[in-house]
Amino acid sequence: MKDITDLLGRICIALIFVYEALDTTLFFNNTKRTMAEYGITWKPDLLLYIVIVFLVVGAIMVLIGYYANIGALLLLSYWLPFTLIVYSFWNDPQPLQRLNALYFMRNLAVCGGLLLLMANGAGRYSVKRLIHVMRLPK
Repeated sequence: MKDITDLLGRICIALIFVYEALDTTLFFNNTKRTMAEYGITWKPDLLLYIVIVFLVVGAIMVLIGYYANIGALLLLSYWLPFTLIVYSFWNDPQPLQRLNALYFMRNLAVCGGLLLLMANGAGRYSVKRLIHVMRLPK
């Protein structure tokens, strides 16, 4: 049962970031404007391209389980700063504070899932394990 839950957990985590990459790509200019609103003005095009690459590569690595710990690190290197910048509820006015605190905690839970994936690996149903078991030539 653990192997199935490892796989389902990786699929769920990867879907979040695949959607995020797709949304960022489709609404590239809107995302740049949002970045400017949050004070991120240093080379926004370059930053967005890097973010999209991190999201796509990290999500695929997590999904297929090939060096999922590195993929989780890529995703975490995006998701944690994003959470701290966007959902800084301690700076928000009182009506928004509770809602953004909930979003902040939700994103921290995703960070926790990524950290668990980094610590425990992809599990039995992963491409990395399949390559190891089949002993394919390098």
